[in-house]
Amino acid sequence: MARRRVAIAAGLVGVALLMAACAPGPNYAAEAGGADPAGFWLGLWQGLISPIVFVVSLFTDTVNIYEVDNNGNWYNFGFLLGVSFAFGGAAGSGGAGRRRRRRA
Repeated sequence: MARRRVAIAAGLVGVALLMAACAPGPNYAAEAGGADPAGFWLGLWQGLISPIVFVVSLFTDTVNIYEVDNNGNWYNFGFLLGVSFAFGGAAGSGGAGRRRRRRA
C-alpha cells in the first residue's frame, strides 16, 4: 500500500514537471526587433503542446496558442500536424474496423 502511494505521488510530480516543461515561450513578435519568423519545426512543437497552452491561455492574457509572427504555410502545416498528433488524429480508426470485421 505504501509503495502504491509513493508511485502515485511520483507520477503526479512527473506530470507536473512535464506540464511545466511544455510552457510556451515569450512572443517575440510583440517586442521591437523580434526574432526570425516561426517555421515548420516551431509550428509542429506548438501544435504538440497546444492542449496545455490552451489551458494556460484561459488564465492569462500573455500566452497565445498560435504564433502570430510565422512564415506562413510551413508554420501552418507544422501546427496542424502537431495538433493532430496531440489529439490522436486517425491513429485508432483502423483498429476499430479490424475489430468489427473479426467479430462478424
